[in-house]
Amino acid sequence: MSKPSSPRKPHAGLALASLLLLVWACGAPADRADHPLQTLDAQNLLTPLEDSLALRAPDGTEVWFADSRVGTPVDGRPCIERVMEIRRDGERIAVPLLYTGEKPELIDDSTMRAHIWLNCRPGNTYDVNLRSGEPRRVE
Repeated sequence: MSKPSSPRKPHAGLALASLLLLVWACGAPADRADHPLQTLDAQNLLTPLEDSLALRAPDGTEVWFADSRVGTPVDGRPCIERVMEIRRDGERIAVPLLYTGEKPELIDDSTMRAHIWLNCRPGNTYDVNLRSGEPRRVE
């Protein structure tokens, strides 16, 4: 008669991977405080974000966060970087190639200012024309 086999124990690699994921998830929120658009929740990174209002000018022109991408910095903690869209009187004007991770600032009735982001870090500053959507680098 053969000896009954003992139940298999979980693989140590799987347990280690689960532990690392848990540590990463628990440490993430502390880094989000300065960047309100960032999220380190793995499920949220994979879920398309809804458009959200970023700012409203006195004349009623609105700037919305539209499409998004996942940025990955050197430390490996992903963030959300968003593009903007200007909305006025039923018209939508995309702001081209300016992904950001923070709210833009209204400069005057025709201009907003935003930092371009790459790999979860703010870079050059751009003024964006609220009528045309054209970004111009601030020197």
